[in-house]
Amino acid sequence: MRKLFSLLLLLTAFTAVAQQDVTVKKKDRKKDILLHTNFGDMVVRLSDSTPLHRDNFIRLVKAKYFDSLLFHRVINRFMIQGGDPESKYAKPGQALGNGGPRYTIPAEFRSSLFHVKGVIAAAREGDDVNPTKASSGSQFYIVQGKVFTEPGLDSVETRRLKRRLPDYQREVYKTIGGTPHLDQNYTIFGHVVKGMEVIDKIAAVATSKGPDRDRPLEDVRIIEAKLVRRNHKLK
Repeated sequence: MRKLFSLLLLLTAFTAVAQQDVTVKKKDRKKDILLHTNFGDMVVRLSDSTPLHRDNFIRLVKAKYFDSLLFHRVINRFMIQGGDPESKYAKPGQALGNGGPRYTIPAEFRSSLFHVKGVIAAAREGDDVNPTKASSGSQFYIVQGKVFTEPGLDSVETRRLKRRLPDYQREVYKTIGGTPHLDQNYTIFGHVVKGMEVIDKIAAVATSKGPDRDRPLEDVRIIEAKLVRRNHKLK
């Protein structure tokens, strides 16, 4: 066990060093991200409106940081979350969600980016310990959400947001769906452009009710994350 722990520390340190050596080139920002999972492939397009998060995600992808990590937290009709490096070698039943690089990213909230189904956003610690709403260095989630009614959106505005949603966003939430209560509280930095059905497939898996609550009982793994040219065709 001690040897295994030492090996994991060595691998983590190696990944951290490798990540520091990775540079983001101008051409990288013109590419999409392919998330190849054991449940299917998704293609993510990053937003130029959130350059800190965009470049950080590209850097992690180029460093192979996400390869073999799990979607460790899955809540149907809400979101699927991954990016915890501790999930790579996690045993069944192990609680996850606290791992990541030793840095955070300043929030980049944009009124034009909202939590419609398919967006990718950064996870973060709660407001009580993170009043600036800084993002995790690696953990992210992809929104599934649900379709809302007019009264449902009224309730979200009154009880959660304390503000009125723009009419065009309300229409999107009533047709495509999403998680409006998260708007302007978590940084959105891209959206899924292909493979939306994979979100639903992952969100539907059975999950734990134990100490590892919301972890899929069957591992949902990112086999590989890589840069691909735009308009990449899924197999």
